[in-house]
This record gives sequence, C-alpha cells and structure tokens, in this order.
Amino acid sequence: MYKFLIYISYSYAIPIGKPLEKEILKRDYKVKWFSDLETAKNTLLENKSDVLLNIREVIAYQPDIILAITNDVPDFLQALKVQIFHGFNAEKRKFERDHFRIRGFFDLYCTQGPSTTSVFKEIQKKKPHFEVLETGWSKMDPLFPIEKKKNSDKPTVLIASTFTERLSLAYNQEVFETISRISKTGNFKFLMVLHPKIPKEIVVKWKSLQNDNFTFFDTTDLIPLFKKSDFLFADTTSAIQEFLLQRKPVVTFRHFTKKEHLIQIEEASEIESAFVLALQFPENLQASIEKYVLDLHPYFDGKSSERVIDATINFLHQDKSYLKTKPINLVRKFKERKKLHYFTLKSYNKPFTK
Repeated sequence: MYKFLIYISYSYAIPIGKPLEKEILKRDYKVKWFSDLETAKNTLLENKSDVLLNIREVIAYQPDIILAITNDVPDFLQALKVQIFHGFNAEKRKFERDHFRIRGFFDLYCTQGPSTTSVFKEIQKKKPHFEVLETGWSKMDPLFPIEKKKNSDKPTVLIASTFTERLSLAYNQEVFETISRISKTGNFKFLMVLHPKIPKEIVVKWKSLQNDNFTFFDTTDLIPLFKKSDFLFADTTSAIQEFLLQRKPVVTFRHFTKKEHLIQIEEASEIESAFVLALQFPENLQASIEKYVLDLHPYFDGKSSERVIDATINFLHQDKSYLKTKPINLVRKFKERKKLHYFTLKSYNKPFTK
C-alpha cells in the first residue's frame, strides 16, 4: 500500500492532478490532495473529500510519494519528492529560467519529452542531487486518443491568453475590438478561456462579448475546448504546446520567439487573414508541427500518468546513494515554513528510500 500526496497551489494544477489520482486509485493505493495556499483551499478543493487542510495533517498522513504540481515543496517532509510541472515550457524568454530552475527541493523530475529531458539531464551533470526520468505529462492523458472533430456549420476558434501583461493579447484593445467585430459577422464561432491569474476587470471585459458566436468559459480544464476547436488563437501561453499535440494550427499574436510551427502575426489587422490561412492547413506548417510535437511530447497513448506512477514507485525503492545531498537553501526553506506557518529544524536533504 503506497500513500501519495498531490501537492498544488493554483487551480490550473487540478487537471494535471486528476489523471494521476485516477491512476493511483485504479491500483488501490491511497491518495490525498493538499494546497499550500490558504486562500486557495476552499475554492480549489471544496468538492473533494480527500483533502488535507493543513501541513500538520500532511505530516500525520506520512506520504511515501509527493507529486508536486508546484515550484517547491517542504524539505521537512520525509517522502520522495517528485516534480510533475504545471505547464510546458512556454518560451516566454530566450531561455525559460523558471521551467528549468533547480530550487533544490526535488528528488525526481518526471519530464514531458526530449526537448525538456535533454536540458534537465545537462543540469543534472552539474547538480547531481536529483534524477530525471521521461514519462510524458499527466495533463495530456485525456486528450488521447485524438478524436476527429465533428463537422460544424462554421469553423471554431479557441482563444487562450497568458497572464503576463507584456505578452498577453487579453490586454490589447485592438485585438478586443477585432474579435468583437469578427464575432458579429458570423463567419467564425469563438470559444475563449483566460488564465486564472488575469485581473477580474479584463475577464469581465471579454465576457461582455458573449453572443451566438462567442462563448466565454471560466475553466482550467481546456482539453474539452481543444477537441471542439479547429485552431487556436493565442499569445505566448503554454496552452499552445498542449493544443499542438492534436496537430491543429495555432495563430499567435506577438509571440516572444519566431517559430516555424506557428502562424505568427504582430498586428490586430492581420487576425482575420491568419484565421483563413489556418483553415487551409498548409503542408509546410503541418510538417513543422509534426516535428515539434515529437520533440515536445512523443506520447500519444494517454498513459503518461501510468508511466509517472510506475517511475515513482520504482525510484522509491532504488538505491539512491549515488545522488549528492541537496543544497542548503536556508532562505528558500525559511520561506516554505513561513508560507505554511510551520517552523521546524527538521530537513531531509537526501532522497527518501523505502
């Protein structure tokens, strides 16, 4: 009997944790959820009965394996600490430091595909206190097998946006006005979702476009929307990578980097013509998408959660004496204790083995 803890902060972690929970329960193991943000507990996990309400309950639960959909996890918990990731590398900078930042808390990184595995393997050579295993990403399991989209009377566009203001199309007034105008023509059907961190006034603004051809969704579960859409209109959000796994086109507005697998535009005046191009599924674009997704996430069987659970259980029992001690990181460890209102001198700096 193994005891798992799904450790989260924000609502976007729930669709990542649910496939893992399903796989754990299928094997008759125990699983609990915990959110390290007090403000999030009631709203994120209010309908779940398997929630631990505070860090003392987590300690009493004594998990064997912590599946963290966060950037950090308490060092004072004696368990195997596994990084699951809360998104793909969104490429918001030339090198996405946050995605590849090693904070010294994790024993195992379950990577999504070759493009991230290779980077973590290189970092591991310099910081050999963790292991790297490529499993695919649990969030994408419900996307597979890919279903052929049902025919509709008009093409369907999904709009998604990041919360980073300098990169977000949601803040752009010209984009707002253009989408408003196009939605009224009836040539396209729009579905829209915004990042949970986007300010309420921006959300209210976009919700005001609601009409027969424009529907706003207040959800973090994007996969049902992916399946209903012919293509995606986005900025520099990690939803782009998720959507591309269907081999469907993506139109981006002022994406941070130039990419062959995207239809990229810089001005709102280009939106409508880019939409028309996306519906033509250009051969060179489709070839670039295929090459990209094989490097990003070459797992199309819907079994990434199964691989994660297998990998973590196997690693739990393996000899890890070859791994170095984790860095001291006193400042980060203090911040964890302060956030959780729990102060202890205990700190487990070697990976847990059972």
